[in-house]
Amino acid sequence: MMAAAANFQLNVEESRAWGSRSIECFEKLEQIGEGTYGQVYMARDKKTGEIVALKKIRMDNEKEGFPITAIREIKILKKLQHENVITLKEIVTSHDSNKYKGNIYMVFEYMDHDLTGLADRPGLRFTIPQIKCYMKQLLTGLHYCHVNQVLHRDIKGSNLLIDNEGNLKLADFGLARSFSSDHNANLTNRVITLWYRPPELLLGATKYGPAVDMWSVGCIFAELLYGKPILPGKNEPEQLNKIFELCGTPDELTWPGVSKIPWYNKFKPVRQMKKRIRELFRHFDRHALDLLEKMLVLDPAQRISAKDALDAEYFWTDPLPCDPKSLPKYEASHEFQTKKKRQQQRQNEEMAKRQKLQHPQQHARLPPIQQTGQPHPPHWNGHPMNNSQPPLPSHHQYGKPPGGPSRYPPDGNTSGYYQDRGGYNNTGPYPTQGRGGQPYPGNSAPSNAPRGATSGYGAPPNYSQGPYGPSGSRSQNSSGGNRNQQYGWQQ
Repeated sequence: MMAAAANFQLNVEESRAWGSRSIECFEKLEQIGEGTYGQVYMARDKKTGEIVALKKIRMDNEKEGFPITAIREIKILKKLQHENVITLKEIVTSHDSNKYKGNIYMVFEYMDHDLTGLADRPGLRFTIPQIKCYMKQLLTGLHYCHVNQVLHRDIKGSNLLIDNEGNLKLADFGLARSFSSDHNANLTNRVITLWYRPPELLLGATKYGPAVDMWSVGCIFAELLYGKPILPGKNEPEQLNKIFELCGTPDELTWPGVSKIPWYNKFKPVRQMKKRIRELFRHFDRHALDLLEKMLVLDPAQRISAKDALDAEYFWTDPLPCDPKSLPKYEASHEFQTKKKRQQQRQNEEMAKRQKLQHPQQHARLPPIQQTGQPHPPHWNGHPMNNSQPPLPSHHQYGKPPGGPSRYPPDGNTSGYYQDRGGYNNTGPYPTQGRGGQPYPGNSAPSNAPRGATSGYGAPPNYSQGPYGPSGSRSQNSSGGNRNQQYGWQQ
């Protein structure tokens, strides 16, 4: 690992004197996010015409100067330079009549969507090649962070930004921290949005590493395949109970050392529960199930790493991950905007109901009858969008489907501690059909990076055998050799 990390040279060069420009250099176009940190705006650089995202750093409640979370985020983002990590372009300031006060904005590259906002679009259903494309980019960006000893600690759909070229980037590093390879430092367990928080943090662990991010990735993976969040707990005890119902009850045999975690005895289930991942998600492709089980392992020491996940059979069997550029372009959609649209829709529906009660109509207009055979199901990019899925058992209902009244708990708190974090800080195929090349651009990649290619993508097949496609067979290795010899990863 140390040899691999040596090849990831951190870029600390600054192209512009940060803080030298004023917010007046930008024209705010639209608000695209809001949270406890402030607001995020889509804006235009008046000089160049470039569209950017402005994240306002809230200073109102800071009695001791610049917020430490913002300092940490800026420091980490200055170092991380990768195609699957959001780019922090510069810092700009604004001033009011008091020269000692003012606002500070972080200027990011603009991304058209976040994964939550895109998934919540009415009628939209991701294809399997598209899911593989997004997951491969997520794991590649996260592997880069972990090799550079950075924990993200807030992986969720609204923090995964996507542009209209199909590129996915990790964003919102406000909770990110550097970590030591020995994992001996005490870190807070009050991180990661509740639905994506791993069991070790819910049980009170303060010594942890990259495995916490991989649990969140597993939740995202299952959510993309299932079409809705799989573990939507309302509070920490309920969240743990949902995890145990899905993954089984931990003990010293399955999770050595679990009894020593601070809150284990407090939250230990009264009854034993068995692992039910394969039962509840039996309609998933077998390679998808294999990978999901390795991500949602209770014991963090046994949980799969981002590097090993990139080498999973799932990404190397048909249908292959599609080329990001082959994906359709959508109207901009961020979680903040989709929430706003849903609220407006509910208000319109309530108003229509009130008007109907006041002015009842005797004859309602009916839709026209289909005269020529059966109506065609809606398609997206050549693939059916209305594929059915078997429901979860009624006593294990895992949340509401996208597009419903709300993706989040009724109390509005998405994390239990950090409200409304997402997007730029919360808006509250890929490789060839064979193996070869590096998943990192330029010289930023280690020579022993996980397999992946920079050109020649497998086209998304028209899989007619169901919503998740056939399990397929491993693709031919066009570059020859086996995966370990080709990349020489150190074990």
